[in-house]
Amino acid sequence: MPSKPRQLDMSVDDLLKRQGSGDTSLRQREGPVRKRRRIVSEPEDPDQSGSSASTTSHSDLEDANVSGAHNDKSYSEFESVSDEEFDEEISQPVLEVEDRFRRTTSSRASHQPIFPEIQRSPSSNRSSFASLGVSAPLISALKGMSIKVPTEVQEVCIPQLIAGRDCIGNAKTGSGKTIAFALPILQRLSADPYGIFALVLTPTRELAFQISEQFAVLGAPLNVRTAVVVGGMDMMAQSLELGNRPHVVIATPGRLVDHLKSTSGEWDLTRVKFLVLDEADRMLTPTFTPELEYLFNILPRDRQTCLFTATLTPSIESLASATPRPGKQPPFVHRTRESVETVASLKQHYILVPSHVREVYLYHILCNPPESTLHLRRVASEPTKVKNAKGRAKTPKNIHRSEDEPEQPPPTIIFCAKPRTAAYLTLLLKTLSIRSTALHSRLTQRERLNSLSLFRAAVVPVLVSTDVGARGLDIEDVALVINWDLPSEPEEYTHRVGRTARAGKGGLAISFVTERDEERVLSIEARIRTKLDEMNLAEDKVLNQLNAVSTAKRLANMELHDSNFGKREEIHKIKSAKRRLPETEDAR
Repeated sequence: MPSKPRQLDMSVDDLLKRQGSGDTSLRQREGPVRKRRRIVSEPEDPDQSGSSASTTSHSDLEDANVSGAHNDKSYSEFESVSDEEFDEEISQPVLEVEDRFRRTTSSRASHQPIFPEIQRSPSSNRSSFASLGVSAPLISALKGMSIKVPTEVQEVCIPQLIAGRDCIGNAKTGSGKTIAFALPILQRLSADPYGIFALVLTPTRELAFQISEQFAVLGAPLNVRTAVVVGGMDMMAQSLELGNRPHVVIATPGRLVDHLKSTSGEWDLTRVKFLVLDEADRMLTPTFTPELEYLFNILPRDRQTCLFTATLTPSIESLASATPRPGKQPPFVHRTRESVETVASLKQHYILVPSHVREVYLYHILCNPPESTLHLRRVASEPTKVKNAKGRAKTPKNIHRSEDEPEQPPPTIIFCAKPRTAAYLTLLLKTLSIRSTALHSRLTQRERLNSLSLFRAAVVPVLVSTDVGARGLDIEDVALVINWDLPSEPEEYTHRVGRTARAGKGGLAISFVTERDEERVLSIEARIRTKLDEMNLAEDKVLNQLNAVSTAKRLANMELHDSNFGKREEIHKIKSAKRRLPETEDAR
């Protein structure tokens, strides 16, 4: 007797129970389990950590069930061997690394994609914003941003959102997803400009600030007020800003919930008409479940909800196929037409390299960038002059390039797994006279924003970042993305390399493949449905700088050690362990 189809409509409690019991009903869609993982239990950033693979279906985008769309796989980082340990762990020469990797490449042809072929939206002739129903003031604001023709995701989603329909939008990185939901919000806001009209939730703080800037520019003709509510900033100032009832609030879930629990009624979310989950694949993960559950219980049920993502995950697919509640129209779903998840203008390469010599390869690439990126080299801004005790202007030391100093590379983002690695690489490159800055969760929010500002303004050409900078950030003319560590989840690769080759421009991505990474490469290729090309470098030229790089490694490790990096986290771990100890003894 055939079994009954599974009921998709369930409560938040049911979903959370399924998470706790480790429901594996959709796990087969996530691909094979990868081996030899060494997990770090501490999340990289409370605002942005979380697994990209999430799995639970539910009935309605307006329902609180969204907060439970995940499985029991929490976000994890692969443990990165410390740079001091490399000399002790040299056990495999280059040839052996290549042999191990190439033995697995024979299975690429038979390796099945993680997701089945998806149904694509029908093609249509490119239209204008006016034909989509966008008002004249907003079209004027778009022209001021040199945006005249809608992209595919904007063309299909904007009319649906203006019409009041829920929406799930999937499009490649750099395709204008923010404008796809910002324009409908502003259009409908003009008819009812009172109170907090729209709430946009993001997984990272930096993305929240970027979205706020785009709302400010697009909404200038309407005098739109926005508020950014994220961790790491002054809560009192944010509370005053919320008390002024901004039209659009862009927030990370954790900090917004903190404000809601501490407010005395000066503001609320009862008039919210529009909810957006940006980077929805990341939002629908266990990391954000408690906060999303709290928010969905507060938000009005008659709101309009939309989700946007560059990567389709099982949780997003379950939303798309879920049965709507009675009387509710199913959400409009747009899937990208192309089968390849990354953009066509992006060239993707890998380099086979033992983990203990990645530094010298990195230095060689930055000093000798690929020819296709040379035209993007930018002249650094004029150094700021400071006044000495006598009031005379003085240029800071070590600004002017010496004969031994290498020419600075084109704009480059280097992604690594852990904050400590990001700090180490930044110190290493500075020692080697490559101007660089770091972006990771151990920095204060002001330091993080300052690093982004320096990189955007071309004061420094290299940004060394963890995955906190992998999602949504739109930085002009990034020429090169280098994966120092391959991401733990293949979806994150798409977001990382999406920082370059944006808006139809070209870009280059290079991934270091070490002796531990062959399975991750295969998972990435299956995810993006394309193969990475091997990049071969002349080893004799690379090793010319081995002595200089080795010296810089020692100096960087010494400076990192002297700075007590991560000391605060270690103290916090010890205190937490001491607090848990009496509870364990009582349980006995």
